[in-house]
Formats: sequence, C-alpha cells, structure tokens
Amino acid sequence: MNRFRLTAASVLLAALAPLAPLHRPLASQTPTVDTSGAGALIDQGLTHSQVMSNLQYLTDVIGPRLTGSPAARAANDWTMARFKEYGLDARLEQWNFGGTWTRGPMWMRMTAPRLHDVAAASWAWAPGTSGKTVSGPVVRIDASTPESLDANKGKVKGAWVMLRPPSFVWNNDGPPMAAADSERQRAAFRGLFGGGQRLDSAARARLTQFSTDQPFVLRNSGALGILLDGGKEQDLLNMSGSPTRVLPLPQVVVAHEDYALFDRLLGAGVTPRLEANIQNTLTMKDSVPQWNTVAEIRGSAHPGQVVIVGAHLDSWDLGTGATDNGTGSMATLEAARIIAQSGLKPKRTIRFILFTGEEQGLMGSRKYAEAHAADADSIQAVIVLDNGAGAITGMALQGHLESYALWRMLLAPVHRLNADTINDAVKGGTDHLSFIPYGVPGFNFNQITRGYNHTHHSQSDTYDKAIAADLMQASSVMAVSALELANLPDMLPRWEKRLPVQPIVAATVSPELLRGH
Repeated sequence: MNRFRLTAASVLLAALAPLAPLHRPLASQTPTVDTSGAGALIDQGLTHSQVMSNLQYLTDVIGPRLTGSPAARAANDWTMARFKEYGLDARLEQWNFGGTWTRGPMWMRMTAPRLHDVAAASWAWAPGTSGKTVSGPVVRIDASTPESLDANKGKVKGAWVMLRPPSFVWNNDGPPMAAADSERQRAAFRGLFGGGQRLDSAARARLTQFSTDQPFVLRNSGALGILLDGGKEQDLLNMSGSPTRVLPLPQVVVAHEDYALFDRLLGAGVTPRLEANIQNTLTMKDSVPQWNTVAEIRGSAHPGQVVIVGAHLDSWDLGTGATDNGTGSMATLEAARIIAQSGLKPKRTIRFILFTGEEQGLMGSRKYAEAHAADADSIQAVIVLDNGAGAITGMALQGHLESYALWRMLLAPVHRLNADTINDAVKGGTDHLSFIPYGVPGFNFNQITRGYNHTHHSQSDTYDKAIAADLMQASSVMAVSALELANLPDMLPRWEKRLPVQPIVAATVSPELLRGH
C-alpha cells in the first residue's frame, strides 16, 4: 500500500475539501458519524503542531521516566501544566505502587578465555552485588521444568547461569531468509511462548508458581546471577521487570552478540568466566504514591459521558523513552491541544489520560479503571496509541467485527492521511486492555513499524527516532477520532463484562524457599 508522506502539510491541506456529515446506508445499530469538524482539526494538527517540541522536552530534558522515579513525577507535573496552558482542566490522580527501584552503575567483563567488555544492563527490580565485584564461570542448564531444574541446580554454585539457548536474531545484512530459516524462527517463537500449548487451570497455576520460584531456587543453590539474551542486533539491549516480581539475585541482560559468544564457547568445551559489579537500590514499601496525568474538555451536551484518549507516560531507562511511549503520550497531549484550540465543542467530555506504571504491567491504567469502575458504562470508548513512532495506519478492532462499519465511517475523513485501514487484530500489552473487562469498548491504533522492535525497551529509544510528519499525522487522527466518538448520537453498545478483575498483587514465593533468607 502506498503511504502518503507528510513532507509538506500545505499540499495535503489543499487537497482537503470541507467534510460534510457522512450519511450512508448502515446497519440499524451503527450510528451516523458527524465528520464536519475533521477538516479544522487536521488543519490545526498539520499547520500549528507543537508535538515535536513537546517530545524533545519530555525526552531530552526530563529524560527516562521509570515508574517510581523523580523523573516520572516531573513528567506528570510538566504534562499537567501543558494541558492547562492549552485550556484544559487538568489534575493528577494518585495510585499506589509496590516499591521503587533505582539503577546504579554497573560493569561486566569476560576474563577468560580472553578479556572482553560485555554489553549488559541489570534487569529492573533485581538486586546488585552489594558493592562487591563477583566473579565466576558461565554455565548453561536446562531449568525448563521443576524436575530439570532440580537435576541441574548442583551446577550453578558460584556461577553465572544461562537458562535458554541464544535468541533467534536474523542478520539483515546477510542473504534472504530461506524456508529452513523461517521454520527455525517459528520454532524459536514456539519455544519462547510455550508453543500454544493449552493447559488446564491447575497446570497453569503450577507453571506460574514454578516461574516465580525458579530464581529463588537458583539463589538458594548459590548462583551468582542469571544471564538473559537481549534478543536484538547491534548490541541493543531489552529491559523489563516489575515490583510484583522482585528478584532475589542479580539478573543481567546481555547483548545478543555476547550471549551467543558464551554459548558457542560452552559448545566448544571452553568455559567463559565473567566478573561484574552491579549497584542498584531497591526500596520495598506497601504503598508508594504514583500518579496519572488527567485532563479534559467538558462536553457541551452530555458532560457525564466520556471518551478517553490515552497513552503511557512512563518508560524504561536505558534510552529516553521516545518511541515507547513518548510519541504516544505527546500525540495525546497534541490531540488535546488540537481540539481545544480548534474552537470545536464536543458533545461528550473528552478525557486525556497519560498513564504511569504501564511498563510494570498496565498498573496505572488498571488502577484508574478500578477506581472509576462505577462510571464504566458512561465511558463511550477508550482509544490508545502505543506502538512506536510511526504514523497511524488505521484501527485494530480487538476482535469486535461488529465495530467495522463504525470505524469505517470514523476514519473516512483521514483517508487522505492513509489512516483508514481496519483489521480485527486483538492487540495486547497496552492500556486499552485495562478497561475492556468493565465492558468498555477499547481500541489501540495500528501504526507503521518504523523500527519499533529495535528501539523498544532499548538504549536506542531516543528522540532522533521520531518523525515529525508521522507524529503530526497521528495526533490529527487521534483528535478526529476522539471528537467524532464524542459527537455520536448515542452511546456505543457495551462489550461483554469480565468481572471480577484480578487485583494487582505480588507473586507469592513458595515459603520453603524463603527460610533462612
């Protein structure tokens, strides 16, 4: 599909004729969409944009925004102030967090069979080495089941432990992938995600408990730490972690090139030795306050009914959180500016929410949805942007094909922006999921990839990866969609409710593994 490159906003605007309300034969349950304000919104988004200057301040000045950090709160305060400058009512809504983690300095190097500096970073919510430099061999064991871990745990004392073979990382500079390579890639994914094996509830519970217990078994067996493959090319790393799964021993993400080196050496009968010094600070409390930034444009006819436009403001801390998800959060801020400064008045309230805690398990949005559960039936829909720096290509229907006609009409005004393709994909891992159990229609826009798999959670997630034309387009599409949803004649039908929602709780370690520690 040819995608229009927004290299000159004036060219596109010249092609945009005033858009009248769309009236076409529809199914009886599909409302008529008023698109009359779309042209004004697109004009505002393409000719008066502030999205890139806002993104630069967020990423270059405030920087990485790990949930629980002072920078995360600074981002809350700054975005609240920006919303107010744009004429919105804005506030911070508190939710409570399970503990803070601060990354300190670290280094790791291979000392045998030769000296080599290792590209590595500590996993979040993992301890350091207590100020000491620790040294030991690398071992790779099968710990995929309780039985295999029990059989191999005698090998880990005083060692750095690899639990998996190297990830499948394709060399894009080499020959094209052959059929056998594709099958290897599929096999690697099946191994990573369990191969789609269907388990009953008891088996799932046993697997979950084993996953929780595994690092504690390794700690109790004397392991120095766990090594993870970064799974990306060019020394890029990959970060995650959560206060719901605080680790008892160091866990280190190693660049794929180094992880694969260790594996090759072991396969050749040569034992690599590593030494490392890792300094982290972990503060576990029952209740650490965090905040979501909330702003709104009050509806003129139905102020108690709400369209939520959202993205997550927090980020990982190896880069500066530009594509994950500074771009989404600044497009949300910009969509608010576009609507507020266009002079158009939505019939329903449009609420813009920048969530924190997304990277630790959708915590901020889940806490928000829980706190506002009584109002769920008054939420028209939730639309979220959280898939990188690329322009919006259209909407994923979250498996709800009955929404096709509605989104075909909602996106008709942005056809010239190449943002009107629709599929039934079920999107995971973003904040719209927090509202769906309450019956709220929740959607996450599809986007051009723009190298997202490389920048995502890595040290390469920086401002220079953002593309002004893409962000101007995405902000405009979000503004158009939000206003149209707010001006629909009726509330959308509710989706199936899946209550009660599981609360956010810390994983419980088997008690016998904690004795003496």
